[in-house]
Amino acid sequence: MHTQTAKKEAIEVLQRLPDNADMEEIMYRLYVLENIRRGQQDAEQNNSTPAEQLLQDIQTW
Repeated sequence: MHTQTAKKEAIEVLQRLPDNADMEEIMYRLYVLENIRRGQQDAEQNNSTPAEQLLQDIQTW
């Protein structure tokens, strides 16, 4: 379960960036953070595909 708000997580991500980070890097880091949050929520709600199923799917490509 998440104990931090999205805002606090975003601030922490931004604070770890170098001072010369450009807007593209900032947006990319926030994009990655959001996708990690979504993945965690999906896993908590059992809305994810098991690794075994993914491996089987990949083998059929």
